[in-house]
Amino acid sequence: MRYTELLAYKKAFELAVDIFEVSKSFPKEERYSLTDQIRRASRSVCANIAEGYRKRRYPKHFISKLSDSDAENAEVQVWTQFAYRFGYIPVGQHDTWLENSVEVGSLLGYMMDNPDKFK
Repeated sequence: MRYTELLAYKKAFELAVDIFEVSKSFPKEERYSLTDQIRRASRSVCANIAEGYRKRRYPKHFISKLSDSDAENAEVQVWTQFAYRFGYIPVGQHDTWLENSVEVGSLLGYMMDNPDKFK
């Protein structure tokens, strides 16, 4: 199996793509703060899954990278809340991003709890 076949990766990747597309409409004054941060964090979730998967024969390293991915995923949730509060995304978008992020977090948690299933 390749990392691109992992459900956590697929869901995180789709969320990152959606965030990128929607964030194109964020105000210019948010370019170097909210826009860059939410894009970076959402992409980092995917990158850390990929890095960790390549080190899966070393369970502690695998879990560490997945933990990094989970932390970035939590950051996506924070930036999502700011985007909603500032009126950059509607409630439906907010709820969808949070639901998807929570699902990614659950999948990452499963992977961290069961590293031997990914060898």
